[in-house]
Amino acid sequence: MTQKAVNPVFMPGDAPEDCTLCPRLTAFRAENRKKYPAFYNGPVPSFGDADPELLIVGLAPGMKGANQTARPFTGDYAGDLLYATLAKFGYTSGTYQTMGNDGLTLKNVLITNAVRCVPPQNKTIAEEENNCRPFLINQINNSGRLKIILALGLVAHKSVLTTFGLKKSAFKFAHNALHPLGNVIGDKNITLIDSYHCSRYNTNTRRLTVDMFEDVFRKIQNFLK
Repeated sequence: MTQKAVNPVFMPGDAPEDCTLCPRLTAFRAENRKKYPAFYNGPVPSFGDADPELLIVGLAPGMKGANQTARPFTGDYAGDLLYATLAKFGYTSGTYQTMGNDGLTLKNVLITNAVRCVPPQNKTIAEEENNCRPFLINQINNSGRLKIILALGLVAHKSVLTTFGLKKSAFKFAHNALHPLGNVIGDKNITLIDSYHCSRYNTNTRRLTVDMFEDVFRKIQNFLK
């Protein structure tokens, strides 16, 4: 049974637990506290290695996934596929059990979202993405070893490019595509890699298969050798 995380861990630069930058999301959190009092219902902190080579960026917490458990991609199907794949490629220690307090840890990878709070209808708006962008920049600045960013889906892809002030037309989204971005922040030479989002919809429609998703991680491992 999915459970709320006991003690969500906030890394330096994460959105604060009482963040009110986005009025629509703040109001939605308040509504959800009444509907789902056992859920976390707050800005979901990043999860994993604080100084990784790989940063994974999703869109936003799912209502009954990360919004409930306080850990990115935890408690819904997207997390089942993501964490199983991370385990296969040696990025995890412990066993993923769809809850935030299962003792799972990540090695050399950090997972975050472009927007830290669950949005209504699972759809963010540009203002919310802009408000949350400083937290993504903080994560990148705090990761001295960072070499590659995996964007899960088109919105995450665009958010990363906007974070670096790059033209979206120069880096078109394509599954398993590598985009060398250059020294976009300080002396960090960052590369972006894209994947279709590991959502149930994408896997049910075969837009994304397990093999396709694993191919992305094979390319990441080869890149990091």
